[in-house]
Amino acid sequence: MGKKIKKEVEPPPKDVFDPLTIESKKAATVVLMLNSPEEEILAKACEAIYKFALKGEENKATLLELGAVEPLTKLLTHEDKIVRRNATMIFGILTSNNDVKKLLRELDVMNSVIAQLTPEEEVVIHEFASLCLANMSIEYTGKAQIFEHGGLEPLIRLLSSPDPDVKKNSIECIYNLVQDFQCRTTLQELNAIPPILELLKSEYPVIQLLALKTLGVITNNKKSQAMLRDSQGLDQLIKILETKELNDLHIEALSVVANCLEDLDSMVLIQQTGGLKKLLTFAESSTIPDIQKNAAKAIAKAACDSENRKLFHEQEVEKCLVSLLGSESDGTKIAASQAISAMCENMGSKDFFNTQGIPQLVYLLKSDNEEVREAAGLALANLTTCNPVNANATAEAEGIEPLINTLSSKRDGAVANAATVLTNLALQEPLRGAMQSHDLMQALIGPLGSTNTLVQSKAALAVAATACDVEARTELRNRGGLEPLVELLHSKNDEVRRHASQAVMVCANDELTAAELSRLGALDILEEINLSVSRKNKFSEAAYNKLLNNNLPLKYSQTGYLSSSNIISDGFYDYGRINPGTKLLPLKELCLQEPGDQRAVLLINNKAVDVSQPTEDKSSDISYGRSISSSSSLRRASKEKTSSRFSTAFGSPTELKSEPTSGRNTVLSKSATKEKGSRKGRGKKEEEKLKEEEEILAMPKLTGEGIPEKEWYPPPDPDFCTYVCEVTKSILPITNIKEQIEVLAKYVAEKMGGKIPKDKLPDFSWELHISELKFQLKSNVIPIGYIKKGIFYHRALLFKALADKIGIGCSVVRGEYGRAWNEVKLLDQSRKGVTGGLPAPDTYIVDLMFHPGGLMKLGSKEANLYQFL
Repeated sequence: MGKKIKKEVEPPPKDVFDPLTIESKKAATVVLMLNSPEEEILAKACEAIYKFALKGEENKATLLELGAVEPLTKLLTHEDKIVRRNATMIFGILTSNNDVKKLLRELDVMNSVIAQLTPEEEVVIHEFASLCLANMSIEYTGKAQIFEHGGLEPLIRLLSSPDPDVKKNSIECIYNLVQDFQCRTTLQELNAIPPILELLKSEYPVIQLLALKTLGVITNNKKSQAMLRDSQGLDQLIKILETKELNDLHIEALSVVANCLEDLDSMVLIQQTGGLKKLLTFAESSTIPDIQKNAAKAIAKAACDSENRKLFHEQEVEKCLVSLLGSESDGTKIAASQAISAMCENMGSKDFFNTQGIPQLVYLLKSDNEEVREAAGLALANLTTCNPVNANATAEAEGIEPLINTLSSKRDGAVANAATVLTNLALQEPLRGAMQSHDLMQALIGPLGSTNTLVQSKAALAVAATACDVEARTELRNRGGLEPLVELLHSKNDEVRRHASQAVMVCANDELTAAELSRLGALDILEEINLSVSRKNKFSEAAYNKLLNNNLPLKYSQTGYLSSSNIISDGFYDYGRINPGTKLLPLKELCLQEPGDQRAVLLINNKAVDVSQPTEDKSSDISYGRSISSSSSLRRASKEKTSSRFSTAFGSPTELKSEPTSGRNTVLSKSATKEKGSRKGRGKKEEEKLKEEEEILAMPKLTGEGIPEKEWYPPPDPDFCTYVCEVTKSILPITNIKEQIEVLAKYVAEKMGGKIPKDKLPDFSWELHISELKFQLKSNVIPIGYIKKGIFYHRALLFKALADKIGIGCSVVRGEYGRAWNEVKLLDQSRKGVTGGLPAPDTYIVDLMFHPGGLMKLGSKEANLYQFL
């Protein structure tokens, strides 16, 4: 044992330390010597290992496998200066290996390495210790350990070292550290900017470049921008940009300047010293694409501030940007377009680009590069927003076609920007026609079906702006664009839902389009949206009301109100009140249902009966249909007219002559009596006619069993046609509106059972009359003209329908318990002839029951009694 110990402490062979002869096999022996107590052996072993590690990564890995790292870490704090220096040099080399760095982080040797940075240590120790830290600072954990052990302050101090390698390693480590926010904050407190600026004077480009990169990171902060300004750093940066020999530093120098331009004081200083003009000239004249790109980026970044935009405009930055749009580099085109987008906030700049800039941007829309098209689209979107002149300039530059083509881009941003520009252009009526000629609606269908919410929102807004014209709405409907638009109403995104609602509101101006929207479920979706406080918006409410205005039966059933602008047309029916969310069956289905206990459906239909039939036969058929089976005559009239549509009687002289007359009319009651007598002499003929009618009655049933139906028409209403004819002849010529209302009210009351005293109202057997009609017609649907005993809601509907036919403005309001009333607006005649602004007209309720023709001022006691009691 003694011999072996003696052998271990014997000096190793001389060639073991020779760096020229050390190999992997001998390396193991050298590593063992790191545990030697003799300083000379330790120093030589470290020197040999250093030389071995320099040969390559494979040797570094070998040393790691041999376990050299851990004993070497202990030598970092060795008392002997040479041993400590050599160990530090080894770690400077070894830490380029990732596995070594990982082990060192685990061994937590950072404090020992940082200790080597004290001013008392040799320069060579500073060099390799800083190199070790630079290598270790690449990973986040290494950064954290260096920062926690206070490595930042000694590194900043070493920036003033006379040795360039120490400076290079130190600034590289600092650059890595300042990627972390906490380190950047500490760096400001340590006043690191002046020594970093000093490095810009170095004769070594790598040091200058690292210094600029570090400044580029830390000057994103306002405080650092001010510190750089106060340290005269801006002058140094401008000088670098002016020096052609330093063109390899121009890109990074521009990056720092770009940050500083965000600071208004720095911007003013650069402008006052002429630096801003030099910067723009430099950017415009440079032949290096990256420099031009960074210059444009610097302008875009600084132009986010309104005062900076003002200074840029004074220096005519627009000319520089337009020039950069013509660059061969796509990156420069993108940056210049983005800078123009930012400068658009300045009205002077916006006006400048009207003649110079817009044509170039339109040309860029045709680029094969999607990013270029997106950036150009964004610039045009900002230029044309609230600017009709620029919108027209875009169209004059033939921008409509490339914009529409961009809607099919694969890049969502490009599509959204193009849709925005088209929306801005669509605000100019002359341009909408030009856009439609390029199949705009077809092009918008794709974006409407996008999965990107921004694209969906912008596309829906474009539809809202362009669907103002009937042709556009028709095209959108025919091309199938309404379906994806309605789907957007389901969106969880507020903006998408709002813009989709706005588009639906615009499209609902068209009756056919409104009907199609309702068929696709827009009405139901909007109703659901409006029930939610968080999801509804002003456009969803407006769109819902617009759709309801084109579906008056549903509107009256849901809201119980039709305004004077809601003109009742043929085919309108009053189903009665329904709750929100309840489906309203179409008229055809209601007509084909068997009669039941539910409230009768009131139908308004002014389609004329067949005028080819002799007058006597017509009145005979109608009277017979009411007394025996009105359903037969109604259905027969409907079937006979499947080959030709009814003509609506609005009171033109030609049409009025062909209208049937009613036996219920006071003036014509005698002729009706005569017709009754004449029917007695034709009993046999009537029986044959009855058989024919019964056969025709079976036809709807057969249709239900599968026989194809040619075309369905709502049941005709000859009496209502007569009413329209009579009021057109007798009431329309009256020039006084108040008198028209009074006469019409008396007429309606006469047709519905006359004046009814309040105390006799319970005895007015209108329910039995309605039940008889339902039985006779074999349907719950009763044409309004067939009702001869009507109360409030029958009379109010008839008054509204007739008033709409002759142009009397009135509304109808549904109340509770069968009440309904009409409201009209009249000016106070006592102020007639008075100069100055007229007061708002007063609202009156028309009495159709107790004192037909009476007008009760809304809110008065008698009006309240009529409405509610």
